[in-house]
Amino acid sequence: PELNDSFRLIVRLARSVRPDLKIIDRCNLTVLQEPGQEDLVSFLADHGVSVIASLPCYSAENVDKQRGSGVFERSIAALLALNEAGYGISDTDLELDLVYNPLGAFLPPPQESLQSKYKEELEENFGILFNQLYTMTNMPIKRFADFLHRRDELKGYMDLVCTRDAGILAAVVCILSTGWCKTSLLNFTLFLFCIYCFTIVCSAACP
Repeated sequence: PELNDSFRLIVRLARSVRPDLKIIDRCNLTVLQEPGQEDLVSFLADHGVSVIASLPCYSAENVDKQRGSGVFERSIAALLALNEAGYGISDTDLELDLVYNPLGAFLPPPQESLQSKYKEELEENFGILFNQLYTMTNMPIKRFADFLHRRDELKGYMDLVCTRDAGILAAVVCILSTGWCKTSLLNFTLFLFCIYCFTIVCSAACP
């Protein structure tokens, strides 16, 4: 969102209207090195914007494999810049949270244990601090579904998600029922996924 021409205006207006409002920037860390964004960290800090950013792993090899060569190095530089501005530091109100989602056809490990490992690796190797780590399960739709299909892993992953994480299915039903999805194609895809999950769960419960 930071590259949208109206991003900074929206943040300023939101902060001026509601000084107590929690504003969250779902940040792509590498954007901090984009031309014209040299002052982005200070802008976010000055307006009390919380930052939540994806970091798919704490190793360069895994991150660059998923995101492209050099992305890990740029992400680390961005996190260091955020720390320098006060983000992720215990005695400030500037929150810096990270997001992990699996690199393949498997579910994320328990969030608490993975957070401990992230904190250990990032602080020991780079001196980076952050507040919380959130783990996310990839929905088998769009690009990720295409990725799984090319590797002939789509059905196995869908079975895994449906039988081992009922919360995901509940979230999909909630999304559909509240009309959050704005495109009929995505709605239809999620609907088919729900039907598939119910079939798998019922088959397991009623052999």
